[in-house]
Amino acid sequence: MEVKTLLLVFVLAALEVTLASGRDHRPSMPGSPHNISKNDRGLQQVVLNAAYFFNNESNDAFLFKPATIDRAQKQIVKGVRYIADFQISRTVCHKRDKDNNLSRCDFQPPGPLHQVFQCHIDVWMIPWEKPQKKNLNLLCKQ
Repeated sequence: MEVKTLLLVFVLAALEVTLASGRDHRPSMPGSPHNISKNDRGLQQVVLNAAYFFNNESNDAFLFKPATIDRAQKQIVKGVRYIADFQISRTVCHKRDKDNNLSRCDFQPPGPLHQVFQCHIDVWMIPWEKPQKKNLNLLCKQ
């Protein structure tokens, strides 16, 4: 009987050390933000829409488009919330051109016109409500 008790105490002590050391890999709480793939279709659309928003607000003569996504999270809470850090870079396409399809625009080559902004977006959408509700917070800096 003493061996079983000693074994149980050892197992409980090991569990306590594991939990205290932060190596507990349980999934996040339901409803909390969780990391998602940078290839998530919803995330890709959110980042592209952020680039179009940036272009509409900017006085730059050229269009910017997403270059990289550095971090991405999603949260399901009375809608869908995306949180992401990404870069947008200046393209060779001029704003004055009628066609502003960013997929057809190449990035500026290295040189005086090359420019990159670090952006953070936090967007919350309720897609099933008509009209769709959306709350967008976008911050970009060089």
